[in-house]
Amino acid sequence: MAVNAAIVERFYAAFNRRDHRTMAASYTPAARFSDPVFPDLVGPRIGTMWRMLCERATDLRVECGPVWVEGDRAGTEWQAWYTYSATGRRVHNRISATFVLERGLISRHEDAFDLYRWARQALGAKGVLLGWAPPVQNAIRGQAARALDAFDAFVAREPST
Repeated sequence: MAVNAAIVERFYAAFNRRDHRTMAASYTPAARFSDPVFPDLVGPRIGTMWRMLCERATDLRVECGPVWVEGDRAGTEWQAWYTYSATGRRVHNRISATFVLERGLISRHEDAFDLYRWARQALGAKGVLLGWAPPVQNAIRGQAARALDAFDAFVAREPST
């Protein structure tokens, strides 16, 4: 049980350092990730998402609360403070995370947070007025998916080291 807690704690410590390599290496090859913005990522796309978020962050700070463990499941409440690059607005996001762990790696990771609360902070007046609406939330997801696709294409063109 202590090993599973340590995996989650190491993951968030890496996130706070913007160490996307350690984060990506924390997952099984066929892992699944979901949150309100990226609802269904599988395998290497998860690491690409973390890399994109870490590399674009200019002032990210992450704090992880106590980790609970029940067998192969673990979870925590965590928080992130950062400036949303598309609008320059400050965001303080509160997230509830659950994990399924296999042989020292994450096989399933689900983050839950209030997308309307996020939209109010990140988008300003538009988020306050319309951030609750499914079309706006779907647009947020679509924009995030396009950004991840573009970042993935950029990473694919990088020379290997």
